[in-house]
Amino acid sequence: MPATDRPYLVFSDVDETLITVKSMFDFLHYQLVRRHGTAGEEKYERIMAVTRRKAADGVPREDINRFYYSHYTDESVKTISDLADDWFAERSVSTRGFYIESTRRALAGHRAAGAGLVLVSGSFPPVLEPLAREVGADAILCTRPVIAEGRYTGEVETPVIGEGKRAAVEGFLASRPDVDPQDCYAYGDHLSDLPMLHLVGHPVVVGDDAELRARLAQHAKSVRT
Repeated sequence: MPATDRPYLVFSDVDETLITVKSMFDFLHYQLVRRHGTAGEEKYERIMAVTRRKAADGVPREDINRFYYSHYTDESVKTISDLADDWFAERSVSTRGFYIESTRRALAGHRAAGAGLVLVSGSFPPVLEPLAREVGADAILCTRPVIAEGRYTGEVETPVIGEGKRAAVEGFLASRPDVDPQDCYAYGDHLSDLPMLHLVGHPVVVGDDAELRARLAQHAKSVRT
């Protein structure tokens, strides 16, 4: 933890940084199978096949994010929220290794030191809110599906991925002029987290992504020179 009395913030990616699963897709599988059984499993596999094909074809992650949320068109916000609460209750208790413990301990240490904790994710509020309560996060910066009359439209506001993460974190930092970004921390595991990691004085790579580590080191060197 930093040896400073100045206020600071900690920004943390979620999937494969704080938890071991990809929350969007794990929840999609959970709710489809719970509601529709075998038909839900088959629908999930069809969605994932298209998702994998898009990724292999180099479709931007932001567009894949939009594709994911199109599958919630006309879904009740309350129904999805209730299912997400059940998903989190089951997964966080019954799934061995649900949390990446090193990150969870680090975030708890920052909280104990008085830092504000902000989760930053391409996932969406129903999935992230129970997690935020569990780890004591003060805010969530995430992709927000458009809602009309209590139902999802299938569209989203700006996906909080890559440059979307940068913009979201920059906006949050702008709302806290008492905080110096150089005192802040950010945790991420993927190259798409790099724009967020570049904004703080203490970026932390979770996992063994060699390219992410190399790119971050290169950026730090260019800043110093």
